[in-house]
Amino acid sequence: MKKLLIASLTFFSSLCAADIAVIAHPATADVSLDEVSRIYMGRAGNLMPVNLPENNPLRDQFEQEALGRSPAQMKAYWSRLVFTGKGRPPVEVDSVQAKIEFVASNPNSLGYIPASEVTDQVRVIATIANE
Repeated sequence: MKKLLIASLTFFSSLCAADIAVIAHPATADVSLDEVSRIYMGRAGNLMPVNLPENNPLRDQFEQEALGRSPAQMKAYWSRLVFTGKGRPPVEVDSVQAKIEFVASNPNSLGYIPASEVTDQVRVIATIANE
């Protein structure tokens, strides 16, 4: 039974994981993945990062693959920065579509969406392949 549960969870998680497109407004200059990481960690202030809600599987995947931290680590990180007055966490939107619309209408914003949902409203500046 335990093996079946583990196999089912592994299969389900592989279905949920997708390639991630890092998106920006079409007028935004190129940004490296290192810079994307610094922006989402509040260490670079030239673009406004946009997140999906906590516990969203795509957000979890982005934090793990692009930032190298678990969702719990990110929550603790931002709690410390906010508490000490040293930073503000990324703006949150409710859905991938809301993120596309936000980034498309805000030239200084940056987001991530499933690569399969990219539209011509935004520009892909990087892709994070599902491993």
